[in-house]
Amino acid sequence: MKKMAMALVLVLLMSISAMALADTLKVGMECNYAPYNWTQSDPSDEAVAIAAGGYADGYDVRIAKRIANELGMELEIVKTEWDGLVPSLMSGKIDCIIAGMSPTEERKVTIDFTEPYYESELCIVVRKDSAFAGAANIQDFSGAKITGQLNTFHYTVIDQIDKVKKMPAMETFPAMIVALNAGAIDGYISERPGAVSAMASNPDIGYVAFAEGAGFEASPEDVAIAVGVMKGSELTEKINAILANISREERSALMDAAVAAQPLSE
Repeated sequence: MKKMAMALVLVLLMSISAMALADTLKVGMECNYAPYNWTQSDPSDEAVAIAAGGYADGYDVRIAKRIANELGMELEIVKTEWDGLVPSLMSGKIDCIIAGMSPTEERKVTIDFTEPYYESELCIVVRKDSAFAGAANIQDFSGAKITGQLNTFHYTVIDQIDKVKKMPAMETFPAMIVALNAGAIDGYISERPGAVSAMASNPDIGYVAFAEGAGFEASPEDVAIAVGVMKGSELTEKINAILANISREERSALMDAAVAAQPLSE
């Protein structure tokens, strides 16, 4: 009888544990790509604690909080290197990716994506005193030393610039900012929110935006970001229903708030 009772208790505890895990939405992101996501040392109204230490905030975090709340789940931010996000999703370490990730055809081979939760445009971040600061067309960057983040479409569009000096890809945006300030590169490819964010904490940095027809050629999916989920996941439909209720105006307001909240040390 004692053994049977102990077995029943063990089964009950395992069931409770499984329910607890099922009630947690594990979201993977770099926590190093402001204003989409970043790490900060102090708590704040919008920040979420990271299990490994520190707090995560940013546009992605605020979208993740909205999704978790609507799903009735606790949110857990899993800080993960960019190249480790898709493997972590496929191995079940995280439930979804909310990390400023574009739903490219290449990525769709291995994972699914929701509808976009933000759309932006490409620009080139430069120093304000750069000879390229007054550029109006991407071809004005001919001969410039340009880079982009490793394993992103940002790096591939550099090839659209004639006679550009394509520099080795870099792992993080902070690393590119350091290289830019040091003169190792003349610019790097970014989306507009990331460029505005870089300017907020680096007064010597600016960015060049391009009018229609003068900028990079990119597909709509390349300049959109979406939530990455496992192939065939039931989360896709549920998250899409939540995103459908977040208007374009609200998304813009969330991004503006994230840019304003970014620590200057980022």
